[in-house]
Amino acid sequence: MTEAAALPGQPRGGVLSGPATDRAVNVLAPNPSAMTLDGTNTWIVAEPDSDLAVVIDPGPLHEAHLAEVVATAERAGKRVALTLLTHGHSDHSEGAARFAELTGSRVRALDPALRLGDEGLAAGDVITTGGLELRVVPTPGHTADSLCFHLPADRAVLTGDTILGRGTTMVAHPDGRLGDYLDSLRRLRSLTVDDGVHTVLPGHGPVLEDAQGAVEFYLAHRAHRLAQVETAVENGHATASDVVAHVYADVDRSLWPAAELSVRAQLEYLKEHGLI
Repeated sequence: MTEAAALPGQPRGGVLSGPATDRAVNVLAPNPSAMTLDGTNTWIVAEPDSDLAVVIDPGPLHEAHLAEVVATAERAGKRVALTLLTHGHSDHSEGAARFAELTGSRVRALDPALRLGDEGLAAGDVITTGGLELRVVPTPGHTADSLCFHLPADRAVLTGDTILGRGTTMVAHPDGRLGDYLDSLRRLRSLTVDDGVHTVLPGHGPVLEDAQGAVEFYLAHRAHRLAQVETAVENGHATASDVVAHVYADVDRSLWPAAELSVRAQLEYLKEHGLI
């Protein structure tokens, strides 16, 4: 067993940019950081025999990156006909308006403020551009407007920040809510059980080959952290920052501000359920 295969979700090794499935190609944005891992994954998705493509999360407003996304599609003989957003965080959406100018494509998102064009996105919507089938899956929790996109033909799901290719994501309180996030993880688990999804195409990090394993890991991780936060409060750690210093002591301190958002979401969840 390789080291990658032993990790949650079985992350795929090798170069992040390039083809990931028969229909999905990644163009990695040059914005690496502790929060974005290697950078934002911009996904070009299309039927192999179609000349039309859909781009998911153009990424930051970085001219060279946006141009490379267009060029990658064109080298494959495809024109970008539609742009989709998994959510509104700037590392995914900041470049969308400029990308729309470069491609002439509409931008569809759950949040009306992010759309360019009349159509938004909602649960149950099916994208059929160029014969492609992408099903919209509502997955609030990381943010209120978070969406995933189910790609049935490749038995894959594009998860934005709801599931990452490495590590775990934050619940961006107050916009993100832990109860919503847990429900979203269970919704993704049903895709792996009922719809045969086995590949995660994340917004950051490597492709995951074991979608169900990734979801189960995330659910277990959240349960463990929630128990730790509950215990910390019982032991007198009254504020979110105190809880972070106690529970996340082994985490890089540069990530503590994000951890504090998740802790605030967890404290809210515990209060709502009468556990603290």
